[in-house]
Amino acid sequence: MVERMKNVVVFVKDTAAAKIFYKEQLQLPVANETDFMIEFFPGSSSTLGVATALHEAAFPLVGRHTGITLQVKDLDAFCKRLTEAGVTFAEPLEQTPWGKMAVVMDPDGNQIALVDR
Repeated sequence: MVERMKNVVVFVKDTAAAKIFYKEQLQLPVANETDFMIEFFPGSSSTLGVATALHEAAFPLVGRHTGITLQVKDLDAFCKRLTEAGVTFAEPLEQTPWGKMAVVMDPDGNQIALVDR
């Protein structure tokens, strides 16, 4: 029987660049870090992992829309700070019927949605 979801993993080629993006630019709280993987959101029942694609089956999973959405407090200010830091937006901040949303890309092209609610 499945007890819970442990984590969701985004595969990257450049772990050092991913570390800057996720840890410093998105300011995600680190739960665990190794040479090949960083897990975020300590204390949560599940984490977001960013891992180096080391296996042939993981290579095609680098650089795509992940389906991951992060809720952000004060999304306008957050997106402004990301823009100033040189983060690439796949979709700019806009008002949608379900709230404000933007989609950012990590250095390997993985897309993460940001929403205000």
